[in-house]
Amino acid sequence: MSKLKGLRVYGFGGHARSIADVASALGIQQIVFADANAGDDEMFLGFAVVKTFDDSLPHGWECFAAAGDNRKRSAQLEHIHAQGWPLATIISPTATVGVGATIGAGTFLGHHSHVGPRATIGQSCILNTGCIVEHDCVVGDFSHVSVNATLAGRSRLGSFVFLGAGATIIGRCSVPDGTVCGAGAVVTRSLAVSGTYVGVPARLAKPSYQ
Repeated sequence: MSKLKGLRVYGFGGHARSIADVASALGIQQIVFADANAGDDEMFLGFAVVKTFDDSLPHGWECFAAAGDNRKRSAQLEHIHAQGWPLATIISPTATVGVGATIGAGTFLGHHSHVGPRATIGQSCILNTGCIVEHDCVVGDFSHVSVNATLAGRSRLGSFVFLGAGATIIGRCSVPDGTVCGAGAVVTRSLAVSGTYVGVPARLAKPSYQ
């Protein structure tokens, strides 16, 4: 059972709803979403969706940047820090975290995700439903490991990386900052250039400067 009295969730896209689902499973009983596109009297799971938050945060509440897009989530986090508000880290009760692993502030671990021993997860990352980040891996800040994606032991993701659903990073391989690996891609060697990679084995489809 969480000790949080309430949670402010920035955004109301699909990922924000996943956040609320896990937060509810943790026993957080008060959640409010903020989204500029919120409809009048919009609700989700009985929780209100507003266009903007008040300037004051109730005692015992924390905030969570919930954009699925890595850059947007970074901007949300900057706003939370600028306000001086506490940042939540949301870990599903069905997630597993190995001995010696570290989880950065503002990170989300979805249902049935796994972080292996001595892995290091940066701030405001998304480790989505059923993903595996094995022993001694490193995931940089603001990166997103999608559903059922796998990082084998000692692999490394830079910051602002998006790893698509079911993608695999073979052990000891590195992925540079800002890279996108498409759904089902298999990275069999370290990638030297940022960009979009697809296929098995993963090949560069679009350099990041295009």
